[in-house]
Amino acid sequence: MKKQTIGFIGLGLIGGSIAKSLKNTFQDNINLIAYDTNESTLEAALTEGTIDQAVHQIDAAFSDCSFLFLCAPVACNNQNLGELSRILSDQCILTDVGSVKSEIHDAISNAGLDHCFIGGHPMAGSEKTGFHNATDRLLENAFYILTPTSSVPQSMIVHYKELVQQIGAIPLILSFQEHDYVTAAISHLPHIIASSLVNLVSNSDNETHIMKTIAAGGFKDITRIASSSSDMWKQITLSNKENIIHLLHDYIHSLVDIMHTIQDHDEEALYHFFSEACEYRNTLADTASGPIKKIPLIYVDIPDKTGIIASIATILASHSISIKNIGIVHNREFEEGALRIEFYDERASYQATHVLNESGYHVIPIANK
Repeated sequence: MKKQTIGFIGLGLIGGSIAKSLKNTFQDNINLIAYDTNESTLEAALTEGTIDQAVHQIDAAFSDCSFLFLCAPVACNNQNLGELSRILSDQCILTDVGSVKSEIHDAISNAGLDHCFIGGHPMAGSEKTGFHNATDRLLENAFYILTPTSSVPQSMIVHYKELVQQIGAIPLILSFQEHDYVTAAISHLPHIIASSLVNLVSNSDNETHIMKTIAAGGFKDITRIASSSSDMWKQITLSNKENIIHLLHDYIHSLVDIMHTIQDHDEEALYHFFSEACEYRNTLADTASGPIKKIPLIYVDIPDKTGIIASIATILASHSISIKNIGIVHNREFEEGALRIEFYDERASYQATHVLNESGYHVIPIANK
């Protein structure tokens, strides 16, 4: 049986993670070929066995691919479409991994590649970049949105869905227009809001930086995504600006409405404002992956006693549980424990919860907060 050949143009965090997932899943039954402008990336991918062949230009080497992933920056992907239209077979599924779909779909149409293109958006990522940060677990249990063109055969869509499922992700099919509107609401706008709130606090703080000193709890939770790549979010925002502006306009109106509600001392309206948000928020699944990973952590109630942190660290170390970060919570407004401990994965946080409970400590697990 002939091996399936899958190609990559660009082998950064997302492309590298997809390649590693494929190699881990299919092992010797797949042939992975890649092009990247960074020669050291190709060398590393070859050395560790993630890819089977490195190429140094986009040419007929990709003509035998059953899938070709466009994982370079959007502008580079668009520039490469002309050459790809001359070398790809009619059976090849062409896809990308971008978080905005309108621009690539327009470029695909102009290049005459509608018959084989299915846009792809794995909703997983990291604040880190580059192939050296790629992992075969990045896409596990993450939504993987597919945006097929209207002319791509159903058999190709089914084939792509099966591939996504085989690497452990969850396929979801949307039109590219719906994708861009949905992601503007649940991903792009929240980054703008989080960043604007951080800037507001920064500009409102005094010379002693008291706001920054005591900031914790709710403020850190809702602004965590503001730590993402500034360059990446500049590009995303401008690529999806029409949807973002529309939603931002609605959001500004909602802020004005709640401001008037507060000014009018309308207790009933204010109660419904918070209760409706609370009810909807509590229905959200807690399993999604995103650009900033949720943090496996626990909170521990501890007495104010010399050596207590060292004692807890010793207990965890004796059970081979590695700690990523540990510290006292100084602002307890939204936290249930005085000691905050971060771990490298969920399993470690569960093990730590059991071990510390057995040792007599009161542990509040906040898995993947």
